[in-house]
Amino acid sequence: MQRVKVVVVGAGVVGLSTAVRIAEALPYCSVTVIAEKFSPNTTSDGAAGILLPTEFPDIPLDRQQRWFKETFDHLLAIAYSPQAADAGVYLSSGFHIFKDVPCEKKPFWADLVFGFRNMSDKEMKLFPNHKFGQAFTTLKCECLSYLPWLEKRFRAVGGQILQEKVTDLHKLALNYDAIINCSGVGSHFLVKNEEVYPVRGQMLMVNAPWLKNFVRDADGKTYIYPGIRYVNIGGTRQVDDWRMEVDKEDSEGILERCSRLEPSLRVAQVMGEWVGLRPGRANPRVEREYLHVQGRQVPLVHNYGHGGCGITLSWGTALDALNLLRQSLFDKPPQARL
Repeated sequence: MQRVKVVVVGAGVVGLSTAVRIAEALPYCSVTVIAEKFSPNTTSDGAAGILLPTEFPDIPLDRQQRWFKETFDHLLAIAYSPQAADAGVYLSSGFHIFKDVPCEKKPFWADLVFGFRNMSDKEMKLFPNHKFGQAFTTLKCECLSYLPWLEKRFRAVGGQILQEKVTDLHKLALNYDAIINCSGVGSHFLVKNEEVYPVRGQMLMVNAPWLKNFVRDADGKTYIYPGIRYVNIGGTRQVDDWRMEVDKEDSEGILERCSRLEPSLRVAQVMGEWVGLRPGRANPRVEREYLHVQGRQVPLVHNYGHGGCGITLSWGTALDALNLLRQSLFDKPPQARL
């Protein structure tokens, strides 16, 4: 079979996961990743990296479960392999706390993590302003390590890397047989999709090596995630905010809120501040269309709009993107490029 030229646009965790899955599963494909930014300068690099799904309204729960299970099982295998240190993947235990008792006390992902249970009254006394909590063990994936590890894995199977900004998919289609769009919030401009929007996140990195367990407020605006190099504390969820500059008032608010949950943070040294733009969307877009270019039909597979769940769902939605590409190549074999 003639080599099929596939290009993946975007080098965050979704883009690289998708590129690896395609390159490893379809040896007749020549896969290139094109992006303006690579690690350590992607949104994924700054993400706290805790695997914790949110429920999307218009996607069947069994599909969401499968996306999470695929990702969890993939990262768990890495965490229990000699590659764990290089990949930056490990188990993390902690508390998910709620100011009000949720309608659904057992989320759809509860049986996919380890040891999920409701917190005891004694545990809840640690958080007097909260009424309900869940305790469990999940995984943490630190993309400052994981993305270079994925890129190395991609190159090992012949993957190509090209650093440039893509502004026109039709022009890109002149040189490729299939395109996978993993451009995150960049899809707002690249495919003129106003359904995807920035959700600005700001976070601090603090030196607090005595903290071992995560704490996350269910509103998503206050969290403490101990990591290998530092403790991530955050955050913000500012919709339609494109600012990439650090906001000092946000930093002060993060420190204050997190210190109420964990008073020892008041003496922790701040090592750095970070801002990133989550690709907000009502639901992730994982689907296929075709571009019509010089008499050819070029499959365009979209895989973006994961919000704050990019790492959490990355390997699962990458499998769907792979299957959409595979089906496209079967249904409509590539035509010769002029």
